Amino acid sequence: MSKTRRLTALSLLTAASLCVFVLEAQIPPLIPAVPGVKLGLANVFTLFAIQVLGAPDALALLLVRVTVGSFVTGQVAALGYSLCGGLASYAVLLLLRRQFPLKQLWALSVLCAVAHNLGQLLLAAFVMGSSAVLWYLPVLILAALLSGAFTGLACQLVLLRLRKSRLWKREEKSE
Repeated sequence: MSKTRRLTALSLLTAASLCVFVLEAQIPPLIPAVPGVKLGLANVFTLFAIQVLGAPDALALLLVRVTVGSFVTGQVAALGYSLCGGLASYAVLLLLRRQFPLKQLWALSVLCAVAHNLGQLLLAAFVMGSSAVLWYLPVLILAALLSGAFTGLACQLVLLRLRKSRLWKREEKSE
């Protein structure tokens, strides 16, 4: 892929992920009694980017989306939490992506969602100076199972369709 084509693809993916991030921020909480639980639909674009464009481009997309999205939505106070969760999720994605065949991308996404929530909770515990916030972890793990499976499956289906139509080819050892 040429540099121009790669930069264009990254720009479009970043813009789309930012739009989805902003739209999702306007949706009331899915479960009002459980604050902070979202589907995380913009994460589909990060998963897609790491598969198609590679790790550095996916990291750039993540950082731009979280930073610009926080300012656009007026949630600047949450920027640190979003970055901490996003980077924890990215680290898991980077470490395990080659261990999961494309047909199991949904499972990798679940692990990334759990890492995201854990990263945010650990930062909250640090900021508050108390580990009491970790009691919230079981609820967030359940939410991560559902949201991670949904976003991972969405990305997986798009990638499988692209591969079937021969618009994208991923080299894998086993699937």
